[in-house]
Amino acid sequence: MYNFEFEKPSSIADAVAALGDEEATALSGGQTLLPTMKQRLASPTKVVSLLGISEMQGICTGDDGALCIGGATSHADVAAGASAYPGLAALAGGIGDPAVRARGTVGGSLANNDPAACYPAGALASGATIVTNAREIAADDYFQGMFTTALDESEIITEVRFPVPQASNYQKFEQPASRFALVGVFVAKYADGVRVAVTGASEEGVHRWTAAEEALSANFSADAVPAAPGADGMIADLHGTAAYRAHLVAVLTKRAVAAAS
Repeated sequence: MYNFEFEKPSSIADAVAALGDEEATALSGGQTLLPTMKQRLASPTKVVSLLGISEMQGICTGDDGALCIGGATSHADVAAGASAYPGLAALAGGIGDPAVRARGTVGGSLANNDPAACYPAGALASGATIVTNAREIAADDYFQGMFTTALDESEIITEVRFPVPQASNYQKFEQPASRFALVGVFVAKYADGVRVAVTGASEEGVHRWTAAEEALSANFSADAVPAAPGADGMIADLHGTAAYRAHLVAVLTKRAVAAAS
């Protein structure tokens, strides 16, 4: 590690001010940032911790019934406290290991937008709203490709609002070493239709499988899940071919629907 300034503000306004420095970066859970800094792949001169901001922590239910989760809330707290949304609580409880769940945060995961992370699938399938210090962003507009989001410089995720579905489930085929999703599928059934989000599989990052959404909105049954999507655009690496990942998308969607039903 190298020398850098460290600040731990107690308010959102102070955090935004500290992040105004050109070489500053926000620290939430640090599960990606700190290893990246240790390898000198990132070298900010100032690190601004968001973990001292009490208004960015905790879980509550909004006036519209949505589950509101502070951006600095840990995975472990979501797993234990999001009982109103069992599918999301189960997703959080399956991330990494106990040490990762104790430190990693909702906002940190969504801001990083790792193409194999679990929370992006949960947010996209839920039609969540990502709330920042400056605005509200619909999940459909927020995710813009691998490690790319709609966030501007110095913009931080203060809260995420998850509409609670009638039924939901997340299925993940883990890469055993990293415990990231080789493929993960989140299915959420709402009164106006079904949303299906896929992580880990595609070169575009987290995305919706619209063909499955249309079929499942008409008939919410594992038998209604269409054939596997095409392999074009799927990730191919030492862990699996593009065709293998495409096959897993269909298999995990069927499992998620069956479990949610």
